Amino acid sequence: MTGKTITTAQYKLFPSPRNVHREIFMHQVFVPYPYALIDLPSFDFKGKSSLYAACRLSDMKMGQLVTLELVVDEARFRARFVPD
Repeated sequence: MTGKTITTAQYKLFPSPRNVHREIFMHQVFVPYPYALIDLPSFDFKGKSSLYAACRLSDMKMGQLVTLELVVDEARFRARFVPD
């Protein structure tokens, strides 16, 4: 998936080459900070996760999309993420 863009109903996605899991998971968090450094391993998620540079199609806002396998990981990310 590296190097390819993915278009969904809501986003145009650009996969991170550092993704261990190269899939889009059900639980998603869009962060409107395209240049924020997001180190997924530092969040100690219980399930799988992936990160994408993203363009939200509804308003063409650039940012990043974190996708997570588990809902508990989504809550963990929302609670711990602080943009730099």
